[in-house]
Amino acid sequence: MNDYTDGQMNQENQEPVELDFTDKLAGIFTEPSNTFEQVAKFPPKTMDWFLPFLVLLLLVIGSQWIMMSNPIIKSDAIRTQRDAQEKYLEKEVEAGNLSKAQAEERMEMIDRQMEQMTGSMGMIIQSISIFVMGFIIFFVVVLVYFLIVKFALGGDGTYSSALVANGLVSYIGMIQVILVTILSLAFDRLMRDTSVATFLNYDKTELVGFVLSKVDPISIWSYVVLGIGLAKMFKATDVKKYIIVIIAVWFFWSIIVYILSKFIPFLQNLQ
Repeated sequence: MNDYTDGQMNQENQEPVELDFTDKLAGIFTEPSNTFEQVAKFPPKTMDWFLPFLVLLLLVIGSQWIMMSNPIIKSDAIRTQRDAQEKYLEKEVEAGNLSKAQAEERMEMIDRQMEQMTGSMGMIIQSISIFVMGFIIFFVVVLVYFLIVKFALGGDGTYSSALVANGLVSYIGMIQVILVTILSLAFDRLMRDTSVATFLNYDKTELVGFVLSKVDPISIWSYVVLGIGLAKMFKATDVKKYIIVIIAVWFFWSIIVYILSKFIPFLQNLQ
């Protein structure tokens, strides 16, 4: 047996080496498939999902403070929310659920609340809400993906495996938050994502705006990587099927939120 064959056998018998923090961070952007494949060889680690998601939430909170410190962006945010509430109250008046006087009274109350929420104390409350609700939504979303992957796709993994896949994708989300913050300051208007609808300033409550809001390179990129991550963490061979299912879930969830937002204005923030 020659040296080359001996070397191959030793390499095959060698125990896998766990990736460190920087390898995982870089790998999500450069080689997501190989990165998740290596991560899946070891038991899921809490820090693999907790740390990146924690940093993502802190970036979101920081972004809110930075953007709301800009008086033009702050005014734009208030105007956008006010317009949505006015449209909703007008529909309620037309439907006979509210009188015009009641709608005006409620609008005045909403104006006071929005002014309070954009003040320092309001921003602190919003920051705490983002932190608490962020983790709650994260766990619920991961549960949905876990159930789909485990029972609909027959994957071999645990809820912790799904947490790691979702958590590591947060690194891509960080890029989006940073870009959105920079672009908001550059254009002097509140931007929530990197979609075509946002760049063209289309109303996402309208059908054209909603469709264009899904044309978002970074969001699509993150869901593709999430599909890869779940496939690798759940020992699947058909990665494409996972990617298609994850993107389909994202799109159909968006449709549900879009429809419900017609009746519940607050949900427009989730589009």
